[in-house]
Amino acid sequence: MINAPTLTADADDPRAFNARGAWNVANVEVLERLCAQAARADIRSIDLRSVTALDTAGAWLLERLARGSAKQSVRAVLTGVDGPYGDLMEEVERLNRAALPERKSVNPVLQKLDQLGRGSKRLASDSAAFLHMLGAFSFALLGVLRHPRSFRLTSTVYQLGRVGWQAVPIMALITFLIGAIIAQQGIFHFQRFGAESYVVDMVGILVLREIGVLIVAIMVAGRSGSAYTAEIGAMKMREEIDALSTMGLDPVAVLILPRILALVVALPILAFLGSLAALYGGGLVAWLYGGMSPAIFIARLHDAVSVTHFEVGIIKAPFMAIVIGLVAAAEGLSVKGSAESLGQQTTSSVVKSIFLVIVLDGLFAVFFASIGM
Repeated sequence: MINAPTLTADADDPRAFNARGAWNVANVEVLERLCAQAARADIRSIDLRSVTALDTAGAWLLERLARGSAKQSVRAVLTGVDGPYGDLMEEVERLNRAALPERKSVNPVLQKLDQLGRGSKRLASDSAAFLHMLGAFSFALLGVLRHPRSFRLTSTVYQLGRVGWQAVPIMALITFLIGAIIAQQGIFHFQRFGAESYVVDMVGILVLREIGVLIVAIMVAGRSGSAYTAEIGAMKMREEIDALSTMGLDPVAVLILPRILALVVALPILAFLGSLAALYGGGLVAWLYGGMSPAIFIARLHDAVSVTHFEVGIIKAPFMAIVIGLVAAAEGLSVKGSAESLGQQTTSSVVKSIFLVIVLDGLFAVFFASIGM
């Protein structure tokens, strides 16, 4: 091979090496093999006068070899670089000269305290954003009550159709299956005690008080809350929200208020329809799996549940809707100028909404138990 690169030790001094040929990227595989072999020796100098071609790849391999191997105690001297390749070697020599920072051992206790502090700071920031959005929503709602003509009815009805009417099929299907599963498991276990009829009590009370509204709220948080965050976040990225402010319009009144009001109206309706679907699923399983006729199921359900159970479930729905809407809006307005930020805030919106909905359900359970409902 013409101008094939070589790296050999001097006959008189085995610690002095001579580089010859073309040290460029075309021969990089050969060069890496030569440098790997030479790195085993204790190199003191490398003569480059016989190098016929040199580029950045070859220069860096020579510089890396000169900086030393495990056997070298000092840096090798590069000689014969005063020619046309001198500037290139000087530039390569200045690369990566900063020493790597020493990795300090971290006390696990201090590390946990640091994580706790950062988590507390994020919690305080999220709480402040939620309260700020609650105040902005209340202020916008008060403005609409003072000036009803400013209410955006068309936008609210459109959002109501999206989060309400379009969500009915999937909500009904999921709650139907949940009611059927609860009834099947109840019959399977109550049969051991000959108490299959108590399945109706369990399904009716669970669905009307807790499961119906909770499952619907969680699904709304995942379906509509994430959509709200993505829409508002995309508007924030395209500076549409800033444009509304520039035109003298309140973004909360224009974008957020109709969405939250649509949720407040839609969620109780979806919870009601979902509860009916769950009771229907439970009754169907009790008939097909447990041998309980629909007439007996309805009669037992009439005796087991009351309007109070229905009221407990429906009262929770508007408050859950407000929480879902406020979290979705706050996370949407927190989106920065990247698609990654949009994805993170959308995920955060769903997680926080579901968490707060479950916490709110628990608080309502304690409250209703304390007042005897």
